[in-house]
Amino acid sequence: MESRTEPSIFRNAIAIIRANGRPYVVINIVYYGLVLWGMIVAALFPPLQHRLLAGLHAQAQGKTLLALGAKVYASGSVPLAALATFLVNSVAGAFASITLPSALIPFSGFVVGFCRPVIWGLTALADESEAATCAAAAFAHPVDRRQAYVVAILGSYLWGKWVARPAVPDLRRGNTDMPPVSGQRATLRLILALLAVAAIYEAAEVIALMRLMRN
Repeated sequence: MESRTEPSIFRNAIAIIRANGRPYVVINIVYYGLVLWGMIVAALFPPLQHRLLAGLHAQAQGKTLLALGAKVYASGSVPLAALATFLVNSVAGAFASITLPSALIPFSGFVVGFCRPVIWGLTALADESEAATCAAAAFAHPVDRRQAYVVAILGSYLWGKWVARPAVPDLRRGNTDMPPVSGQRATLRLILALLAVAAIYEAAEVIALMRLMRN
């Protein structure tokens, strides 16, 4: 008798990605292409990059979420910094700016989803010490969380596609679960897993960098 176990975090999400390989590849090409475009623009127009970094620096000095993140990183606590990074990236970075808007207005999450890589590209070639000072390290320092946002954009695309053309459940096969519901659950789990790994890596890397800068 075949045992029934709860599917792993990655199994369903990877199955969804494989089933939608073409849009996933296209989103990746556009996403990383925008990062590259931002880097080229920053190299050609350095003052634009300096103004953007100055704006980040001003936010880090004011009463903003970025300023709170800066204080957390300044404490030198890797677990606390990782937790703060994870919460900001998951709640504000993925859910509030990509998934939720797309649930209310299909495809609207693409706006923020594809604006963010441009900003990352514009700041990618900045001096490490300046970038760490301006962004307090984690909130403007991408690493592998880019893939989490790519998956979030893919989930928004699939949701919008279903809204435009709803699928009919196949009752003969006992398939009564609507595809976007199970699909969003699976992609959300993968997003959270990727962001958790990224948060730990970023917190450890950035705090180590800040300690080196002080010595």
